[in-house]
Amino acid sequence: MRKEVFDYIQKKKTLQNFIREQPIWYRKLSRNPEILQDLELASMYHYKQTIPHKVQKFQDSVQMASMMVHMFHTMKNMD
Repeated sequence: MRKEVFDYIQKKKTLQNFIREQPIWYRKLSRNPEILQDLELASMYHYKQTIPHKVQKFQDSVQMASMMVHMFHTMKNMD
């Protein structure tokens, strides 16, 4: 693996962990160091850090909060 690619990966903990979990990326980068951006994208999808994942997580949180408020209103009306 090229030194600059290795140094870049060493600076980012998530990429280090991703390569440990998916060792095929080490081989891919050794053969084709230009796919570093593909590695980052694959890592983001793996750790669910993309914008669609973040939006979904936010929607789930809002839905949970809404359900809790509805439940509290229902409990209050029963008294």
